[in-house]
Amino acid sequence: MKRMISTMGAFALLAWFAAPTAASAEETIGNVDNGRLIFQNGKGDNVPACQGCHGIDGNGNDEVGSPRLSYQVDTYILKQLTDFSEGKRTDFTMYQMNDIAKALTEQERKDVAAYVHTLKSPYIGSNLDQLRRDGATVGNPHDGKMIAEYGAPDHGIPACKSCHGYHGRSAGRMYPAIGGQNYVYLKSQLEAFRNGANTSEADIAAGNREDNARVNDYMAQMRNVAKNMSDEDIANVAAFLTLAKPNSPGNPRTPSHQ
Repeated sequence: MKRMISTMGAFALLAWFAAPTAASAEETIGNVDNGRLIFQNGKGDNVPACQGCHGIDGNGNDEVGSPRLSYQVDTYILKQLTDFSEGKRTDFTMYQMNDIAKALTEQERKDVAAYVHTLKSPYIGSNLDQLRRDGATVGNPHDGKMIAEYGAPDHGIPACKSCHGYHGRSAGRMYPAIGGQNYVYLKSQLEAFRNGANTSEADIAAGNREDNARVNDYMAQMRNVAKNMSDEDIANVAAFLTLAKPNSPGNPRTPSHQ
């Protein structure tokens, strides 16, 4: 298992540095001020304000399934916007992101990503009790923690922290932040990666895939993890990660992602 995780990490590192969206820790990938204007006000008739779904603080909304953007990695945001614009990822959550991303220029996508990178609202996570009262299927955070921190070797699931860092707070600009992410979004994306694992490379190349299948992960890493996850595993991991705090006992430092 350790060898598998190490190999995955090594290949992912090579893929990341080969990716056109990579940036150094000191580099700003776009114009923050212009990104703020688009995020808060939109652009023309085809690009509504991002804050309409993601909130002015970037915390997203479980009711509409929109993800938390605050504390997210800028290069990851840029990759997702680019993939939406090129049809490499399909938005089956809000059914808007493909058209919105296409209406943005390459520079504007960089600008939005640069602004999102500045959003640092507190880690809150989803209200799991309210979701249960609303009838949602909610997992067990304790069981999810075991997978997030140690994996489930008996059925081929590596620890989430192997790539995403302590409590999913991200590994710099290598992998996205998933700790504190909204539960509904986390659960839906893990399910989407699992669905994507059943999509052949030929179908991916031809653009043939189910609407709820996600296939834009580097080297199919998330698909190879999610394909081994049961519905219960997914719900448990999502429940833990949404409540996960980015700092450890005795270390109050919150990662800056700078």
